[in-house]
Amino acid sequence: MDPAPTPRPQQVPPSYRRFLERSKSARLDAGLTQNQVAVALRRPQSFVSKCESGERRVDIVELEDFASLYKRPINFFVGRGPGS
Repeated sequence: MDPAPTPRPQQVPPSYRRFLERSKSARLDAGLTQNQVAVALRRPQSFVSKCESGERRVDIVELEDFASLYKRPINFFVGRGPGS
């Protein structure tokens, strides 16, 4: 019996890739580690890691939590222009 095929990496659309980059940069600019964010949100560190890597999609309620913690407006994460 052949082994199961290796899953192909998920294709991340450019707009979501931009969101992921802004999410991580906002955390770093806030001077926070993934673990510190996880503690503040009462979630495991792996939750933050998966959100930043795109392995897990972020919903609007979670985005509000991240934005508040990072002291950034939501449009920073989803805006189309540089530094939105």
